[in-house]
Amino acid sequence: MNKKVFGRKLSRSRPAREALFASLARAMMLSGKIVTTRAKAKAVQPDLEKFVTLAKKGELSGRRRILASLDNSKDALEALFKNVVPVFVSRTSGFTRIISLPRRKGDNAQVVRMEWTETIIKNEELKTKKEKTLKKAEKIKKTVKVKEKLK
Repeated sequence: MNKKVFGRKLSRSRPAREALFASLARAMMLSGKIVTTRAKAKAVQPDLEKFVTLAKKGELSGRRRILASLDNSKDALEALFKNVVPVFVSRTSGFTRIISLPRRKGDNAQVVRMEWTETIIKNEELKTKKEKTLKKAEKIKKTVKVKEKLK
């Protein structure tokens, strides 16, 4: 007997739907933006908002609930707590936005890009930027030394 489903069904069974939402949420937390259909984006948006709100509270129970919803993806959980939550300290809601893209050519589906409303700078990106600037500075120093020796 079919039961009523709160939310969107997306023509999937319950386990498939849960796996889809977990996958979309993980991708959003790790990359900062996802390109998907409008229906999927609108279905996963409330989950992402709840995850950020729970993470902002900083309680262990909230951390465990998020981890369970993400199929025990510790990388995504760490990205959420280290990169996303510090940006949204002053904001109470509206953490994500949906931007329409041109329709998909194959099936004419409405495609959207879902992203965080604030720019998220990942800790790894900061480290790599610092490393790149240090490497450039070292190269410049080496070229200056070589030019001085030639003179």
